[in-house]
Amino acid sequence: MRYDVITLFPDILTNYFTTSILGRAQEKKIIKITTHDLRAFGHGKRKNVDDAPYGGGPGMILQIEPLYKCLKSIKRVKKSKVILLDPAGKQFNQKMAQRLSKQDQLIFICGRYEGFDARITKFVDEKISLGPFVLSGGELAAAAMIEATARLLPGVLGSAESISYETFSGQESEVVEHPQYTRPEVFLGSRVPKILLSGDHQKIKTWREKKRK
Repeated sequence: MRYDVITLFPDILTNYFTTSILGRAQEKKIIKITTHDLRAFGHGKRKNVDDAPYGGGPGMILQIEPLYKCLKSIKRVKKSKVILLDPAGKQFNQKMAQRLSKQDQLIFICGRYEGFDARITKFVDEKISLGPFVLSGGELAAAAMIEATARLLPGVLGSAESISYETFSGQESEVVEHPQYTRPEVFLGSRVPKILLSGDHQKIKTWREKKRK
């Protein structure tokens, strides 16, 4: 899977993409994540990429031309989608992550400032929101969606079985993972449920299924 992220601040994402699960997945060449600095496609000596909105209003808007040029510079593969990270988009969830993980390439456009020239929507496949709240930019949303989709790919996690037991991995979105415990058996008077120490795997399985509902 290839991931491409169009952003004004690629350094925000560098450490996140090169550590932990995503870092190991890149080392294994299961995924490849590339950030594209929008500023490189800006105007003039200062590489400007924003301007005041037509009709007036607060803040600055990302211009269509740098966005378009940056998008066109990215090499596309057959099964690819361009995703605009937009608060007005469809809210991201696990079902969407599963669907997007079947693509060969996801291209994310991260907004900044007061938004972007609306004409960029003509060149995207989907508008997606991380949730009903406002962020200063789309970088954190892109990182979250990349991790959510990448961890579904074969070989990214240590155990494929772990995915099936995770929160929201069931057929219904409200299914949650059962409570987990580890050593010590007693901590500040709080004990691990006895059933988990019984060694009776069938009873443990039944207990976990009940706790998942």
